Amino acid sequence: MERSFKKEVQALKLGDGGTFRGEGILAVTKALLQSGVSYVGGYQGAPVSHLLDVLVDAEDIIGDLGVHLETCTNEASAAAMLGASINYPLRGAVTWKSIVGTNVAADALSNLASPGVVGGVMIILGEDYGEGASVIQERSYAYAMKSSIWLIDPRPDLPTIVRMVEEGFELSEASHAPVMMELRIRACHVTGEFKTKANRRAAFSGKNRLSGPPRFDYGRLAHPPVIFTQERRKVEERLPAAQRFIRARKLNEVIAGDVAEIGIIALGGLTNGVLRALERLDLADLYGASRVPIYVLNVAFPLVPEELREFCAGKRAVLVVEEGNPDYVEQAVNVELRRADMTTRVLGKGALPRAGEYTSEVLLNGLACFIAETRPARIDADAIAARAKSLLARKAQAIAALGDIPARPPNFCTGCPERPVFSAIKLMQRELGPTHISADIGCHSFATFAPFSLGNSILGYGMSLASAAAVTANMQRRPIAVMGDGGFWHNGLVTGVASNLFNKGDGVLIVMKNGYASATGQQYLPSSAASRLGAQAGMSIEQTLRSLGVKWLRTVRSYSVAKMTETLKAAMRTTERGLKVIIADGECQLARQRRVRTEEAEKLKRGARVIKVRFGVDEEICTGDHSCIRLSGCPSLTVKPSPDPLRSDPVATVIESCVGCGLCGEVAHAAVLCPSFYRAELIRNPNWWDRALHRARQAIIGAFTARGEAPA
Repeated sequence: MERSFKKEVQALKLGDGGTFRGEGILAVTKALLQSGVSYVGGYQGAPVSHLLDVLVDAEDIIGDLGVHLETCTNEASAAAMLGASINYPLRGAVTWKSIVGTNVAADALSNLASPGVVGGVMIILGEDYGEGASVIQERSYAYAMKSSIWLIDPRPDLPTIVRMVEEGFELSEASHAPVMMELRIRACHVTGEFKTKANRRAAFSGKNRLSGPPRFDYGRLAHPPVIFTQERRKVEERLPAAQRFIRARKLNEVIAGDVAEIGIIALGGLTNGVLRALERLDLADLYGASRVPIYVLNVAFPLVPEELREFCAGKRAVLVVEEGNPDYVEQAVNVELRRADMTTRVLGKGALPRAGEYTSEVLLNGLACFIAETRPARIDADAIAARAKSLLARKAQAIAALGDIPARPPNFCTGCPERPVFSAIKLMQRELGPTHISADIGCHSFATFAPFSLGNSILGYGMSLASAAAVTANMQRRPIAVMGDGGFWHNGLVTGVASNLFNKGDGVLIVMKNGYASATGQQYLPSSAASRLGAQAGMSIEQTLRSLGVKWLRTVRSYSVAKMTETLKAAMRTTERGLKVIIADGECQLARQRRVRTEEAEKLKRGARVIKVRFGVDEEICTGDHSCIRLSGCPSLTVKPSPDPLRSDPVATVIESCVGCGLCGEVAHAAVLCPSFYRAELIRNPNWWDRALHRARQAIIGAFTARGEAPA
């Protein structure tokens, strides 16, 4: 794992009156256990990948409660789990990365939302929107709205997050509808504390199983003709029930203020940012009190018309703070107020940007614009505008004083086994010419950045081969699709491989077999050497491909650049029709280094012999051409000034972060670059042979050195 929660999960055992201290993700897990869930599952993916990691690390704890855990192969699999709650009083929760995860799960979610649920259902989404995101810029609101799934967007503090999880299950059961809870990156990793309750064992779970299915009820199926009745129930029964529950339980909050003629309507997840911006404008304090009233929508959908009207009554204008486009909440607020024949002016986009993350500076400027536009009697709007301008100018001055910061695009880790594959592709294209490269989601998407700049499209996780289908039919040279073993099992096997074979495709597929879902923290896969339970999963990518009918299949060690280059050439040149698959086999270097460090530490404790391999560059031989850097891009391979005063060009050098993968030397050999690379072995606890060999080498080197220094 990228991070272990073995120690932190002990806090999940806290009972009534305890004080929990930790991250938002751990707080969510504790809230699930306090809510009496029967089953949990999900698919890893930032920013909520740690939720699944926490559940795995806490498997013994949740097992004692009878909670069933599934680490699902994709989000559709996770969403389908929730079908257990359609007929049975089982509370269930699943998690994945939004919006891309919700896209994958959409089929199951629609079919879940139509008949509704008996047991409470919670879908915990990582709302990955903004500059820190790693996905397309879309939001979950549209999915919630179209399918009548209620959307919770909690204010990012631990007591609110925990309460929203617990109340969310009750909201689901009261309205018989699924509930989504979106957690922004800051909410996932915010730290704090809350008073705990005892964990609840569900009425039915692995410790107390259901005796059997209920009496058959066709109305519980998402199938004609009952789907028409179900659609009517969403509007006539479930929506009013949800709105009554939200109002009765006061899930939304109102922060009172003395400037009553204006107000702010903020989604819960943005509340802390709004308060911080108001505080910088001297309109709020550090403890959350605000001069401007704020209506905090911890439940983003549905709106509660009565609450909205009460908040807006007597106000000349309100500002809706909602990231992204379309402006769903702003439109809904406008509609509800006009239906009630209220004249309160609604501002939102315009004062605030139409798209993009609402950072502190964006909110500062937007709130100042709102105050300037509305000019409330008890606030000096000109002074507020001047203060905002001063604060923003101060940041601009600091940036100007710092100067331009060099671009630092994302890159592969040092020693990553995927880097040499792209070096091989570059070498192959140098000889055969460029071809279409169909990229995919995962670590290998870093190859789209310099120095490789390889990749013409990214269509979704595991979809690289499918996205090259029409290219294959319309290009003379075979396209190359790249996907990881995570993408292969997630979607690529059926969407890509099966479809390609069925349609007699003729492309090339490279599968990066590094053993883990590496981009999200080294979670296990069906083809990993071990599973989360310790035993082997027993599935093989090679065997799976052969069973589907792939005939041209090669497995190549990732670091063998020369062999990988020749294999790529063979795949591109062969006259054999059909899918060509190359398995690039190399364990994720991050996972390997964690494993090797532990093994070496144990050996050193025992006094056993340990060898570390390092690579270097002979400064006297290096010409300063730097082709090695352009073809490998390794962060440990850089430049330094030449020690030769007659040479102005810097020379290549290998720095201390080197993990000894050997790629630099492999690339130099495969590309016939230069002989300046050398390999060295650092031996700790050497044996007698190591010492004797070292003495012999020193003697020989000493003899040659003495001869070279002797006068002519």
